[in-house]
Amino acid sequence: MSYEPARPVGRLLLTPQDKDVAARVRRLRRLGLGARAEPAFDAFADRLAEVTAVPYSMVNFIDENRQFFAGLHTPDGGDLDGGLGGELGGGPAVGRYMARDYGFCPHVVVRRKALVLEDVCDYPRFAGNPVVDEIGVRSYLGAPLIDHTGIVLGTVCAVDIEPRPWGRAGLEIIKSMAAELVEQIQLREGGGLPEG
Repeated sequence: MSYEPARPVGRLLLTPQDKDVAARVRRLRRLGLGARAEPAFDAFADRLAEVTAVPYSMVNFIDENRQFFAGLHTPDGGDLDGGLGGELGGGPAVGRYMARDYGFCPHVVVRRKALVLEDVCDYPRFAGNPVVDEIGVRSYLGAPLIDHTGIVLGTVCAVDIEPRPWGRAGLEIIKSMAAELVEQIQLREGGGLPEG
């Protein structure tokens, strides 16, 4: 597969319309996902941060109103109860929850494919997102979590406050990690993965 970073465009892209949200919410509820933090997902986010050498990484489930970081890695290992903004750039507190119009994961969910933003400021469609100025995000690497039913449950992502040259290696890492997590989630249906 070829490496294709997001291409700059000349207009701001609003949060994309998510036609699959109702099916995703039903699937997340059936799997018991997206309502609470889980140690297994936090451990996965820790490993993703280590592999990608970033200060922040998330396992993110998205419903009709918000994003929920069921797995979260921060530099201090905290839960971010005080807010992601305070951690990154002193902006508004978002904790484990974030509005759907913040960040880049909603774009990954709708696109159904990985998104590589080496410097979000190079892309007008993403540079205007609130996480850039309000929270301090400069670099993003994310991939969708597509389960065996074909539904995109959410994303895994790595985030930095500095530009990052992810390259093809970064793309392959995030896609591989997403596939690994999907396998773990699918075990949940068969009773193989303990919840929480």
